[in-house]
Amino acid sequence: MNGAGETRQTRGKLLGIDHGAKVVGIAVCDATQMLARPLQLMTRSTRERDFATVNGLITAQQAVGIVVGLPETPENFDGVSQADTVQRWAVRLAGQVNIPVYLWEETFSTMEAENLIADSGLKRRDRVDDVAAAIILQSFLDAHPPGTPYPAAVKPRR
Repeated sequence: MNGAGETRQTRGKLLGIDHGAKVVGIAVCDATQMLARPLQLMTRSTRERDFATVNGLITAQQAVGIVVGLPETPENFDGVSQADTVQRWAVRLAGQVNIPVYLWEETFSTMEAENLIADSGLKRRDRVDDVAAAIILQSFLDAHPPGTPYPAAVKPRR
């Protein structure tokens, strides 16, 4: 880590995650970190099973990092924002995986995914979370070309 709190890039596949209360969208990029694509939808279960699924994908994809979309939304009626929930989940995830986890702003990624599917002429899907995850991951990749440091990784809670 350098003095600005940024970390060096590690080339290789990254997983992108669009966190949801019931479904998590997952994307992956190529090893050169040029292009993200949807990978799968994960129906939420227990935290242990969810993190086991992510660890299985890390192994299967040989991923070197995870990018979790962080929504910039206002607080709900309980005074808790969706961003707070996602941040807590990302901290817990970071404690369960052996690769860095990064948060990346993702406001409107689901709407972008729905528009992308509609504009492509593909059949409307019930869930677009994996496409949203690809949009989040591609945004992260575009903002961090080779030689550009990544933001500081989430500090894990074990």
